[in-house]
Amino acid sequence: QVQVVQSGGGSVQAGGSLRLSCTVSGYSSGTVCMGWFRQAPGKERERVAHIFTPTGTTYYADSVKGRFNISRGKSKDTLYLQLNSLKSEETAMYYCASEGPCAGDWYQGKYWGQGTQVTVSS
Repeated sequence: QVQVVQSGGGSVQAGGSLRLSCTVSGYSSGTVCMGWFRQAPGKERERVAHIFTPTGTTYYADSVKGRFNISRGKSKDTLYLQLNSLKSEETAMYYCASEGPCAGDWYQGKYWGQGTQVTVSS
């Protein structure tokens, strides 16, 4: 029923920027949270940022605060992640997620995008 399709990603030098996007079909206004996760090889998946949709409140992992920005498009079916001042350690597969449980700065996605690779060269 719900499909999440991502776009963006690619390669960038350290200090550069990228913008990721995903489009969610089958989305309802009742969706509470949407967000972004990433997973580097051999490491656990971590939450990067998410939005509590009823209020638009945004939450970020400490490591990306002040550098990344999560936002929604006007149509509300598109989610963006602006990645600024990228570091080589942030090379990972990035995933968009929709719905699923959330509480404060904690979020676990239910529906997932296919993932997009972000490679940051040092």
